[in-house]
Amino acid sequence: MVVLLCLIRDIVPFVITGKNKSFPFPNHAPMTLSSNRREFMKKVTVVTGTVAASSVTRRVHATENNTINVAVVGCGGRGRGAAVEALSTQGPTKLVATADCFAERADSCAELVADQHPDKVEVPKSRQFGGLDGYKHAIDAVGPGGVVLLATPPAFRPIHLEYAVEKGVHVFMEKSFAVDAPGIRRLLKAGQLASEKNLKVAGGLMSRHANALKAAIEEIHAGRIGDLVSCWTYRLHDALGLFPKRPGDTELAHQIRNYNNYTWLDGSFIVDSMIHNLDLCCWAKKAFPISAQGQGGRQMRKEKDLLFDHYAVEYQFGDGTTLFAQGRHINNCWGFFGIKLYGTKGLAILGERITDPKIYRSWKTGNDNVIWRYTGEFNSFYQTEQDKFFAAIRNDTPLNETERSAHSAMVGILGRMVVESGQKITWDEAIHSNRELAPGLDHLKWNDDAPVMPDTDGHYPIAMPGVTQVL
Repeated sequence: MVVLLCLIRDIVPFVITGKNKSFPFPNHAPMTLSSNRREFMKKVTVVTGTVAASSVTRRVHATENNTINVAVVGCGGRGRGAAVEALSTQGPTKLVATADCFAERADSCAELVADQHPDKVEVPKSRQFGGLDGYKHAIDAVGPGGVVLLATPPAFRPIHLEYAVEKGVHVFMEKSFAVDAPGIRRLLKAGQLASEKNLKVAGGLMSRHANALKAAIEEIHAGRIGDLVSCWTYRLHDALGLFPKRPGDTELAHQIRNYNNYTWLDGSFIVDSMIHNLDLCCWAKKAFPISAQGQGGRQMRKEKDLLFDHYAVEYQFGDGTTLFAQGRHINNCWGFFGIKLYGTKGLAILGERITDPKIYRSWKTGNDNVIWRYTGEFNSFYQTEQDKFFAAIRNDTPLNETERSAHSAMVGILGRMVVESGQKITWDEAIHSNRELAPGLDHLKWNDDAPVMPDTDGHYPIAMPGVTQVL
């Protein structure tokens, strides 16, 4: 059974008011903004995998008729998309429950998913759950051997994973996976228990399932650009918007609707928005960094939220090589969303938004220097990650991506920590930090104050490098 807790809001509000409507860099595909919810669902690509229909046991797989039940917790666009993809996998599946802190989203989710799979949705009102504890009811509804798809803001991911594993439920968890070191440690502990209970856990780092990116990484690992000496990752685009507070919304509800704007919910721009390309760099390097230093701040941003509008972090690997990450969301600036990997023999350009990765014979780009480009079949990698997840459940093959997912999130968390504090911090110092962004989150009630409240003028406490303590 799949539980998709969709606290995720429907549209990430990129405010495109600058002159760069796409990113002026070779091979970079323009960012596409979300359309309305129903149109989004109608455009979801349905790609099914080839999954062997072998015999399964109820203990870890499905019901007696081999049906895997699905529930949605967090009914925004990504949660609904994951539900459609889950129901598109090989073998019988059924959506049986929805949950979201906003009850109206839980109510509408089943109808929207049913547009794609009318025969695979069975969610009566009694299995549509609102509130911050709705995830428990949805997970309970699918029961042991079911699947829960967790698509809530990252702050809630460790809490929800723990509960699902405790109840014997397989988990697909969207990125990002935690917002601070205590959350990462909870995630890792729950993932270890999942392995002990033979539960499958998949992490939403979908770029790892893109055929073109996998092929490019294989070429790099085979030595096509020589020894990898530096990794550069960028996410540079126009400013993130902020939805105005809705009539009747509490401060907590307002912040959850705008979770990308509040660090306690998403961990910061570098954690939630840059995780895919940070992960790809570490995949190419076959390592995670051992330390970092960096800088950032709010130079142009006037919105009343917690966001820095620029980040620059230098990570160091154990062999002395570096990963440099730039993040910026400011209007009317040069934009790029991708990765450049420099080796002793050449350069590779790839990444989450690079649809046509290339490898060059030197550090200079240009068609004359291209020595490799992907010529195979392009796939729907969101669908592929679900196909592999459900295949592992049906065939009882090993799949637990918790550790890799947690460590990739920790790269971003380390970056946030050094930017906010202005200090150089080691990986070991960061991952053992006991500082929580939202202490007591397990016990947060819908009518409580938000963990971070504005002052009387509506302004929030902004991190100050050289002053803010992160350890």
